[in-house]
Amino acid sequence: MKKRIILPIAAVVIFLTTTSYKSDFFEIAKQIEIFTTLFKEINMNYVDETTPADLMNTAITAMLADLDPYTVYWNEQEVEQARIQNSGEYTGIGASVETKNHKITIVEPYKDYPADKAGLKAGDEIIKIGDVDLSNFENDAGELLKGAAGTSVQLTFKRQGKTQTTNLEREAVELNAVPYSKVIDGDIGYIVLSKFTRKASSEVATALKKLKEQGAQKIILDLRGNPGGLLTEAVNTTNIFVDKEEVITTTKSIIEKYNKTYKTQRDPMDKEIPLAVLINGRSASASEIVSGGLQDLDRAVVIGARSFGKGLVQRPKKLTYNTQMKVTISRYYTPSGRCIQALDYWNRDEEGKAVRTKAEDYNEFSTRNGRKVYDGGGILPDIQLETSKYSGVTQALMEKNAIFDYATNYYYNHQLSNPKEFKFTDSDYEDFKKFLNSSDFDYTTKTEKELKEAFKTAEEEGFNNEIKTQYERLLKEIEKAKTQDLEDKKPEIVSLLTDEIIKRYFYQEGLYDYYIQENPEIIKAKEILNNSNEYNKVLGRS
Repeated sequence: MKKRIILPIAAVVIFLTTTSYKSDFFEIAKQIEIFTTLFKEINMNYVDETTPADLMNTAITAMLADLDPYTVYWNEQEVEQARIQNSGEYTGIGASVETKNHKITIVEPYKDYPADKAGLKAGDEIIKIGDVDLSNFENDAGELLKGAAGTSVQLTFKRQGKTQTTNLEREAVELNAVPYSKVIDGDIGYIVLSKFTRKASSEVATALKKLKEQGAQKIILDLRGNPGGLLTEAVNTTNIFVDKEEVITTTKSIIEKYNKTYKTQRDPMDKEIPLAVLINGRSASASEIVSGGLQDLDRAVVIGARSFGKGLVQRPKKLTYNTQMKVTISRYYTPSGRCIQALDYWNRDEEGKAVRTKAEDYNEFSTRNGRKVYDGGGILPDIQLETSKYSGVTQALMEKNAIFDYATNYYYNHQLSNPKEFKFTDSDYEDFKKFLNSSDFDYTTKTEKELKEAFKTAEEEGFNNEIKTQYERLLKEIEKAKTQDLEDKKPEIVSLLTDEIIKRYFYQEGLYDYYIQENPEIIKAKEILNNSNEYNKVLGRS
């Protein structure tokens, strides 16, 4: 029997309370009324029983998908997850996990937390939590891992094809924004900032003070892989190294109240100490505000690869029933006026994909010392290194978990007792390529997509027989080029493989210990910091 369900008033309130009154109110009311009527008729008349909540989630998701990937709807659980992410504190098993296809994969167990103490390793696939078989569980299985501190849970998991069980006791987990800091080479302080939580700037300040007391006279701030976080913490972190009342970023919107200028509010801790900042293609948002601000103010030499290019500002808006919407309200700009955003979601291509600004369309800006810098999305480093880049093939390897899976296999087939002993050799790289072949790794380039689309058009117009031979030849040539791509992009791929493998044996701390001796970006940063003439030349001071 079908349920007669009428759209709740709360659903209407969602639309009304989150709508900007920059649009015509009558048109808004009209569209809400149409939607309300449609929703009611679907629930009253559809041939099969419907679930109103699922239909509404689908409708909301589809509506927001036409905007940008950062404007999203959060249910109660997702609101809590966002709170945890910003605070860096939660209660659980103490591991980074990926939930996909009715299973949970351990991505990284945190050292000395429950998952680690219970013997769980990266790559373990959790298939059962307590008595709940995840293959039949339709909701977010990750929620089952959470619970009050001190509560126990049994986990059934697969490792290298074998099913095992383990018991663990949940604990309060606190992840530091600065997981590592150390004096290297006697007088260089190295600080890793992994995320911009509420404690980010205070942790950086504490680390800086400690390192200077230990003899640090130069600083490397590592923002690689930092996905961002709180805007205020980005400004406060930059403030550690620059004067009070400096403009760090501005936000611009067609809505006047969201046009703001963010300045530093305090006196700096040290505005003279030589500073190098490391970024890569996974440094985003708040990381780009810090690196872009320090670059535009000629306060630091930026090293690595162009950052991600997330220059869209979101703000959470409370909805009914403890839900929220995170909505894009403006764009970020650096002190020189560069827009950080890389992709244009409002002027899409024929396939509906966001458009990236072409190099010939980049605009020129000037730093405080008159150096030329350009927009185009993200922050382009002063010194670029191949090992920091993320090309198309590298992105595909990461998206398909090929690097992660290879590291898992490597861990169970190699002994390693000291990170200083590790070296990913040419022989290892050949083994990695064999692994890719055995796992049927493949990816589609933009050239392939456009070529296949062109051939499809040729078929429709009746020209396919005339060009089929050339078409197939071109596809073969592209396959050869893709194989060569694995060689051409070897430095960046080996860098990621090294990171993932070292973490398996020695956790994050071991990875950073390895970095300070072997990492190309850190070696380059030390070289620049130790050569004051070169450092000043890069910053336009000579």
